[in-house]
Amino acid sequence: MMDWTDRHCRHFHRLITRHARLYTEMVTTGALIHGDLPRHLDFNPSEHPVALQLGGSEPADLAHCARLAEKWGYDEVNLNCGCPSERVQRGAFGACLMAEPALVADCVKAMRDAVSLPVTVKHRVGIDQVDSYGFVRDFVGTVALRGGCEVFIVHARNAWLQGLSPKENREIPPLQYAWAHQLKRDFPQLTIVINGGIHTPDEIAEHLAHVDGVMVGRQAYHEPWSMADWDTRFFGDSGRSTDRDAVEDAMVAYMSRISAAGLPWGHASRHMLGLRNGQAGSRRWRQVWSEPRYKQGPPAAAQAEARAQMNATAARANQPPPYAIEPLTAGVHP
Repeated sequence: MMDWTDRHCRHFHRLITRHARLYTEMVTTGALIHGDLPRHLDFNPSEHPVALQLGGSEPADLAHCARLAEKWGYDEVNLNCGCPSERVQRGAFGACLMAEPALVADCVKAMRDAVSLPVTVKHRVGIDQVDSYGFVRDFVGTVALRGGCEVFIVHARNAWLQGLSPKENREIPPLQYAWAHQLKRDFPQLTIVINGGIHTPDEIAEHLAHVDGVMVGRQAYHEPWSMADWDTRFFGDSGRSTDRDAVEDAMVAYMSRISAAGLPWGHASRHMLGLRNGQAGSRRWRQVWSEPRYKQGPPAAAQAEARAQMNATAARANQPPPYAIEPLTAGVHP
């Protein structure tokens, strides 16, 4: 997710789930060809398994960037064919590529020929007012047959290229889960991963009865603790356990290393603001971590203040009222 799933966010999420595959924010081929490679590609070894998501439509450029991904040690290269933003459309990539499945196949083949990494595609079920399962079926079939793609991540909504903002494109087009499920039935040899509007572990389990995997985006970002039981429930890691205090402690240690390197640690702390959601005092905890004045000092000091205020708020909430209220009883009182 653009501007969200940077390396700090991925480090935080890895503290909660050890086995879920993490994806970078989309990086354009132009940014890698002409930009600062370490800034775009560096990641922490703890993030594995991690995929680099690319935005582009020139097969040669994508092949070059796939080689960079392999050199940097990524576990997968993912081609974005689902982003509907106008900026992405101006670059002739993202969701508009669904109208050109032969070109997407050429892009995938160029990357597969260049690297040994898995090359996957993330896409929508349609574009604009196209309301036909046949559209996404033919897209997947072409990219699989001509490009050799074996893994498709299906955002189960259309992308409206005109008239809707990216936010509205995540909410207004109706979800078509049945189409994603049908893709698995029509292409049993492919790995089909479903995405879009999925929130709870029970919903994940329901979809896993029909497809091979589930991708969760904004829900995982805003409610990170919803991932806490994924390793046990979906990956069979019964020995994996942690708690929110331990995750916060580990993030503070991580941010302390950032600070020791002379860099601002607030870029990392913003990603963990949802960690305490649902706990008493969580609102005050978030406020402390968000206040600029605390970011001038060490992360451990901010943590101490945040926990102290959270605990104080929780304690006040549990105190009885300062005066007794007699319960009303039936009858007439003189």
